[in-house]
Amino acid sequence: MTDNNKQRRWNVHDRVPLYEGYNRLEQLRFSHSSHSGQTLGPVERELFVRGNVVGVLAVDPVNDTIALVEQFRYGALERKPDPWLVEIIAGMIDTDETPEQVAIREAREEAGLELQTVTRVHHYLTSPGCSNEEVSVFHAETSLENTGGLHGLADEGEDIRVHVVPVDTAFAYVDSGRICNGLSIIALQWLRLQRLGAYAA
Repeated sequence: MTDNNKQRRWNVHDRVPLYEGYNRLEQLRFSHSSHSGQTLGPVERELFVRGNVVGVLAVDPVNDTIALVEQFRYGALERKPDPWLVEIIAGMIDTDETPEQVAIREAREEAGLELQTVTRVHHYLTSPGCSNEEVSVFHAETSLENTGGLHGLADEGEDIRVHVVPVDTAFAYVDSGRICNGLSIIALQWLRLQRLGAYAA
């Protein structure tokens, strides 16, 4: 692959707020260099300002189990049979905490887990064609023997049920489509490849 980084230029001419609520929408007007060296734009696009997210793979290495959470997701209103999704532990970075600190806090709030350390294993953009959201995926080994029940912060409208399942069952949930959000699929596929020895930590 040819490296043409020295020729790459971009400029944001305007950034106009369109809406601000639980999420934010902005209108951008920008231009950038093309692969042929010309300038494209100005181009107008709406940007979904989502912020950054962490996901946590909490795995019990002794019992070979993993903590999954189930909750109502309004973005899945049209999904059959219902909008309750099974996912890995996850949450937004909406404070001045580091991603590692957020991962530990979210494990406590969503699953009642007291993780001491987490290791980041992946980092990616979810949908850079329209959003600035970035995701960090963390892995932690811990005992899940007494994990379960209902969790979440009532003042944030959270109603979360924790499931502890065999890791192979979580992989089967991915294969069958029961786990269907990108963050959980990417994280669990990383774990599957790690166990196959096909992915360097």
